[in-house]
Amino acid sequence: MSLVKKFATVASGTLMSRILGFTREMFMAAALGTGPVADAFNAAFQLPNTFRRLFAEGAFNAAFVPLFSKEIEANGIDGAKRFSEEVFGVLFSVLLVLTIAMELAMPLIVRYLVAPGFADIPGKFDVTVRLATIMFPYLICMSLGAMMAGMLNSLRRYFAAAVAPVFLNIILIAVLAYAWYEGKDAHYVGYGLAWGVLAAGIVQLAIVWIAVRNAGMRIGFRRPHMTPNVKRLLWLALPAAITGGITQINQLIGTAIASGQNSAVSSLAYADRVYQLPLGVVGIAVAIVLLPELSRALKSGNMVEAANLQNRSVEFTLFMTLPAAAALLVLSDPIVRLLYERGAFAANNSTPTVAAILAIFGLGLPAFVLIKAFTPGYFAREDTRTPMIFAAISVVVNVAVALTLFPSMGAPGIAVASAVAGWLNAVMLLAVLIRRGHWGRDIPLLKRIPRLVLAAVLMGIALYFGERWFATELSSASHLATKALTLTTLCAAGAVIYFVVAFAIGGADLGMIRRNIKRGGAKTPAAPADME
Repeated sequence: MSLVKKFATVASGTLMSRILGFTREMFMAAALGTGPVADAFNAAFQLPNTFRRLFAEGAFNAAFVPLFSKEIEANGIDGAKRFSEEVFGVLFSVLLVLTIAMELAMPLIVRYLVAPGFADIPGKFDVTVRLATIMFPYLICMSLGAMMAGMLNSLRRYFAAAVAPVFLNIILIAVLAYAWYEGKDAHYVGYGLAWGVLAAGIVQLAIVWIAVRNAGMRIGFRRPHMTPNVKRLLWLALPAAITGGITQINQLIGTAIASGQNSAVSSLAYADRVYQLPLGVVGIAVAIVLLPELSRALKSGNMVEAANLQNRSVEFTLFMTLPAAAALLVLSDPIVRLLYERGAFAANNSTPTVAAILAIFGLGLPAFVLIKAFTPGYFAREDTRTPMIFAAISVVVNVAVALTLFPSMGAPGIAVASAVAGWLNAVMLLAVLIRRGHWGRDIPLLKRIPRLVLAAVLMGIALYFGERWFATELSSASHLATKALTLTTLCAAGAVIYFVVAFAIGGADLGMIRRNIKRGGAKTPAAPADME
């Protein structure tokens, strides 16, 4: 299967999840707006969701996958199964102890870590604590599910792990639809969503568990024991979790700072949902597929193949991400009006703030995606320390910039800090890969990048004038269908302009597309008969 086809397999599941996520946020914005319950739910959900992203997109796709792949190569499926059972026993035990401790300490965690700004608002603080207490066991399900997803990705069975998150949005949409139909108040909606998150975690874990069993890897529980392989995993996993989840760590910090201002937490959450679409569909798909592919190429000593994988991944990410960044920057206002401006959200006049945050996130989007493409170059070589150091530096920069800008800019200042930290992290990752000789010099790629940037800039200019031309159709007073049709037409026209210009000036060519589509990967390791 070609690299792009593998990206597409993962991206299709992620795309379903993100589209349903939009639907969920549209319902939530109408039901809760940017009011106190919305702030409380988003702050409470940030804690388990951050851990989920640290594990699912960081530690286990960075540390577990190379070791699991190595076990398959060295000891076959039986060795990989034994390693997985050792990890499962330790992971489950640690998560159980951690969850109990966090549940008992939740008031302190919310007060001093998640939302210190809520401490002086008794009603808001108490609701946040209760919602966080309900949702935190989601961590156990998601962390064990991340391990199962890592196994599936190593076996090149990407779809089940990609589609499982869809059920979080399906369940939460059902909760919101029921609450709207029954006319429930905001507090009922908040608690219903919290229980929905917990239920979704159980469903998601069941999906990947069944997929692993169908792949012939029936994992049993072993008494926790620190074997050499488990020690190696833990040694790699901590820095990998910090590195792979740097965007989420910065978001958690941003939430804590934003809790000092009413509506800031929920405004950041609504904008985050929009830019997570291209980040999830392109960036996370590339990271998930690239790591096991790159690990195999390095294990077999095929340096040419490893360099080609990295260059093609960056080529693909920029080709797809730059136009998305331009669209978010220029069309942030009409996007927010279309998706959210109704019910409680419209009543709170939240559009200007959320749109400003979204535009800034658009500027940082290429950096967030490039981080996902660069870090596998370290993780596949079992170097998780270097990117962790860079992640720590970017966190410090994020905090400093956010604290500096928040008093004057409010929530948009936190978005600026996140974008600055993202670009700094991406530049440091690339610079050290080049210095170590781990990044192959690719002249065609170097020639294409500025041309792709130019194509995206020209597209952005066209969208700017298009938005001004159709200002009436995109205004708040316009009918929903008119806004949707106009915005869709503008985006489609912008995409045509981008691709035509990119091909015309040499930013892309048919040969590049054919190489990415036809390029085959290494063969999947032999599986026992019951894996098919």
